Amino acid sequence: MIRKIKAGINEYFELIKFEHTIFALPFALSGMLLASLNKWPDINILIWVILAMISGRTGAMALNRLIDADIDKKNPRTANRSIPSGRITKLSALILVISSFLIMTFAVWQLPLICRQLFPVAIFILVLYSYTKRFTNLSHLVLGAALGAAASGGWLAVSGRIDSPVILWGVAVTFWVAGFDIVYAIQDIDFDRKNKLFSIPAWLGVKKSLLISKLFHTVTVISLLILGIIYPVNYFYWAGILFATGMLIYEHSLISENDLSKINVAFFNTNGYVSIGIFLFILLDKIFR
Repeated sequence: MIRKIKAGINEYFELIKFEHTIFALPFALSGMLLASLNKWPDINILIWVILAMISGRTGAMALNRLIDADIDKKNPRTANRSIPSGRITKLSALILVISSFLIMTFAVWQLPLICRQLFPVAIFILVLYSYTKRFTNLSHLVLGAALGAAASGGWLAVSGRIDSPVILWGVAVTFWVAGFDIVYAIQDIDFDRKNKLFSIPAWLGVKKSLLISKLFHTVTVISLLILGIIYPVNYFYWAGILFATGMLIYEHSLISENDLSKINVAFFNTNGYVSIGIFLFILLDKIFR
């Protein structure tokens, strides 16, 4: 009985790729630390931001899997996912989506007014992404905007206002995510073309897609540099940017037009190090400010 329950829980964790929360949550927490300047974020705000982040990402990921179930079933790479293989029913996934978004709504309503005002925009982006591969090659930027909005949400939960620093923070995360999502989408280039799905790799091919990914990550680094110039940060922030830049360079050194064997390493491991690394350096920046 216990084994069955554990297996069921693991299926849902696999459905939403819970481990990928590592891409978004550290940036939201980093945004909170930066926005709080010479004090620490309120513990209540911290709790509600974490709850909103986890529930929002859970709902968005489950919705994406639900909407893409028929497409995933056709794709050999994704045919064994929980919904296409029948291990989780579409009704169960829908219940998870609704309950997650309800929890997210409740959490956001405990945050400052600006977060509540922008909440419909956040939901729109989260829902829109699941459909974008059907009509635009810029789906990667929509995914980036979803995580960029989440990262900015952490900042706004503390500052309560939109200004240049929080916009730069959101832009940095948006292009970081879009850049590595382009690389990840290369895996499905043939499938996407055959099934008339849209992505930058399906549109421009591998070589140009890798170049665009590098350009996107350059935008990320430039945005973080400008943020550091116009916003009061310390030495550890700059060390964090140096670390992130090095990791992004390393990520792109792992893959080439003629060798795509390390896409998963570049996608998950390296980008996980980027998000956690930046958070830790910004935390040190806060501690030793």
